[in-house]
Formats: sequence, structure tokens, C-alpha cells
Amino acid sequence: MSVRIAAEIFKAYDIRGIVDETLTEDAVYHIGLAIAARARALGVSDIAIGRDGRLSGPRLLARLAAALQDGGLNVVDVGMVATPMLYYAAHTLTQGSGVMLTGSHNPPQYNGLKMMLAGTTLSGDGIQELHQAIVAGVTPVTTCGSLRSADVSTAYRERITSDIKLARPMNIVIDAGNGVAGAYAGDVYRALGCSVTELFCDVDGTFPNHHPDPAKPANLQDLIQALQDTDAEIGLAFDGDGDRLGVVTKDGNIIWPDRQLMLYAADVLARQPQVKIIYDVKCTRLLAPWIREHGGEPIISRTGHSLIKAAMKEHEAALAGEMSGHTFFKERWFGFDDGMYTGARLLEILSQSADASSVLNALPEALSTPELNISMDNEGDNHRIIAQLQANAQFPNAENIIDIDGLRVEYASGFGLIRASNTTPVLVLRFEAETETALAAIQAEFKHVLQQVGLNDLPF
Repeated sequence: MSVRIAAEIFKAYDIRGIVDETLTEDAVYHIGLAIAARARALGVSDIAIGRDGRLSGPRLLARLAAALQDGGLNVVDVGMVATPMLYYAAHTLTQGSGVMLTGSHNPPQYNGLKMMLAGTTLSGDGIQELHQAIVAGVTPVTTCGSLRSADVSTAYRERITSDIKLARPMNIVIDAGNGVAGAYAGDVYRALGCSVTELFCDVDGTFPNHHPDPAKPANLQDLIQALQDTDAEIGLAFDGDGDRLGVVTKDGNIIWPDRQLMLYAADVLARQPQVKIIYDVKCTRLLAPWIREHGGEPIISRTGHSLIKAAMKEHEAALAGEMSGHTFFKERWFGFDDGMYTGARLLEILSQSADASSVLNALPEALSTPELNISMDNEGDNHRIIAQLQANAQFPNAENIIDIDGLRVEYASGFGLIRASNTTPVLVLRFEAETETALAAIQAEFKHVLQQVGLNDLPF
């Protein structure tokens, strides 16, 4: 029998909706049945599941577990964990298969599912096919699977500490924003020999202190203040499900993920020359020449954690990163995005210097804007406008235009980017240049193009 389910929760990278409105317990059950059917077709028999700290997590996870069992899979429930810990469980306890119940950094009323089957993270068409299968009707199988619980926290921590060795003890502050990473990150870094000051590490799905999104400067102000008030030398911040990292220096500078990636790239290339390193279209144009100078091959990619993972497999890349804070180490790790492991790799590098902040502050930097958003009235309007711009927009002063994900327009002295968000109905823009004059010129050209498609209320 066919099922009605909100189509808008099936996003490009995951499934995400408002609990009890678009993402109901019944919806989670039918999604679980569809996942199980897909898994069985891939030869998967065992699947790991976990949840973040959201208040809706326990009841939704119970429905997910029931559906996966009814779909014939043996379920390994690892409980309340960070998303990378669920990925770790999928790699070590199953055939590379797992479902994480998480709303990531969305507001408290949201929840969702990130899915990996047979080592591949579902995205795009794969997620839409789940929706189509649900609408067509997916039924339970006659032989149900089993359910068991597992605790992966010790094994996960020991796997990190067996890989990472600090050259000296470090004094750090971590801010989990009351997200699920707070339950584990402090123990990971103390096990590495760090002295750790914890901010908002008690897991609270109402997020009472600040939003758990280190991509927004406002959410890093408590961390900046703590570095001023203590002897700590570096600050690490995590998003709601622990797969993204934010970094702040002792003097309060935010080291955005594209600059962090420079440091990781130089480190990896020192051991593995000539490997491929992937970055997304939002990253600084200083990154590609940096990678080449250090002996690597830079590859630009579409934005999105699942799309980056697919690109890593396609190109056999050793490292990847995107501006939002997802970093993916294949060298010495599993290739999934992991804020806690990325923080450990950062500390390993910084511990080799007596002044950690100076290492970070010395990384190349250009003038740039934060991510700018233009909200749309309706779902899909952003994609329609991008298609229109890709077909008709003229940028007479551009040297190169990359259209794999919106339009990244590169100039002699900078770049401008406009792309459609795949998670919300907004257009995303970012600008970078060598000088204020060049930045203003690039923005003026973009303003002219956007006004031609009827966008006049612009955030720049």
C-alpha cells in the first residue's frame, strides 16, 4: 500500500524535517523500511543506528530500529553518539552501513537522518529514490532482523589516541554548544594529554546557550571570551552532531575551515606527496596554489558532505574539506567527516610549535565576506534562479567561470560565488578579493547580474 509523506524532507544530503509535522514517527518508520529494502538489495545484513541529543531522538530512534528490523536487517544500536561515531560503528561493526538520527545544527524542533549503505553515503538521486519507494509502498519482510546494543565510545577514543601523538601537552577550550559532541570530546582530548576547559558540554536538545553552528561568528563569542579569560592556547567548537569543527586562536581570530585545510594539506603532503585534495566551491582561491606549492593536486567540488565523499572515492583523494567545517581525512582515517578527529589532527600539528596561534595566524588570508544569504519565497525558487543565471548571466570582467555548483566567477584579483542551498530555499553568496576596491568591483558586477533577474534587496 502506498504512503503519503512530505516530499520536502528529502534533501540533497540527508532527510530533515520538523518533528511531528513533516517528520513524524510514522514517516521515520516508512523511511526505515525503504532503507532496509535498499540495504538488502546491496547485500547488507547488518546496520548501525545512533542519535544525537535532541529531545525527539529516543522515540524516533525506536521507530527507526523497529522498521529496519521489520525490513529484515540486524540492527546495532549505539545510542546517543556524535555522527562520526556512528560512521565509525558502521565501518567497524557492519558492512559500512549506518543511519544517524540527527538534526545537525538545525533548531531544536528539527530532526533527520544521515544514511550510509555499503560504504556509500546516500545523496541526491539515492535519497529521492527512497521517497519514491515509500510512495510506491514498502512492506515488511517475513523474517525480522535482530536488535542489539553496542557502546563504541571507548573503541572510538582509543582508535584516535592510537593514531594521534602530540609533541607536547596543550591547554585548550572546547565549546559543544550543548550538542552531542560535548559528551565525548573532552575525554578524547584529555586522553591525548590535553588540559581541557569545557563550555556547554552538557547535552541539551533545547540548546539553551547558543546555536551549535561554528560557521556563524556569533556562536563563537563565548569561546573567544574563554580564551581571553584562561591560560588556554586554542579553542575548538563543534556543531550539533559533531561532524564539523570551528577553530579560534588565543587572540580571538576565527580560522575558517578553508584556511584550516591549508594546514592539513601541508601535513598530509609531507607524508604522501602528489596526492589529490578536494575542496568545495565556497573555499578561498588561495587554497589551490597552496596545495600545488606543497606538491598536491587540488580538485574543486560541489558543496555537501555526501557529494564530497563521492568525489573523494572518484578521485581517490587523501583529504577533503569544505567551507562549512566538514573535513575528511582518508590518510590515517576512514574518509568520513569528523569534527573531533579533525580537532585532534589540528592539535597534533600545532603541538609541534611553542606558539599554536602564530602557526594559524600565519596561514595565507584574503579579504572576504562571510556567507551571505538571499531568502526565497518558495521552495525551488533558488534553483530556478541559478539555472537562469547559468544560462544567461554575463560577467565581462571574469577570467574563468566554474558552474559545477551555481556560478563561481573568478577574476584576476578575487572571486564571487552564487549557488543554491540544497537544504533551505536560499541563494548563497560569497566574495573574496585582494583589496577592498577589487571586492567592491566584483560585488558591483554581481549586483548588476542579480538585478537583471529581479533581485534588488541584496545583502551586500
